Amino acid sequence: MPVVVVATMTAKPDSVDAVRSACTEAIEAVHSEPGCELYSLHEADGTFVFVEQWADEESLKTHGTAPAIGKLFGAIGEHLDGAPDIKMLAPVVAGDPAKGQLRP
Repeated sequence: MPVVVVATMTAKPDSVDAVRSACTEAIEAVHSEPGCELYSLHEADGTFVFVEQWADEESLKTHGTAPAIGKLFGAIGEHLDGAPDIKMLAPVVAGDPAKGQLRP
């Protein structure tokens, strides 16, 4: 069963460009990870939000220890204003099922 993750990180005001750069650099490697169905980055006012979908819990677990993630958090750790907020979500499908859930 797919696993949806929303990871939110807020950059320190003088570090927005550094965080954006490190996040965008990680994306290509993460897209190549087994089980990655969606890994998209969004930004507003220095807050970065990854919306992710993984094929299953094992894929997500592997992602958490992948080199790209280690490199990403090594690069942005000092540039964040607080700890990342990472939530694993379960879909609540309502209305049109094709529009009410993420899919690969």
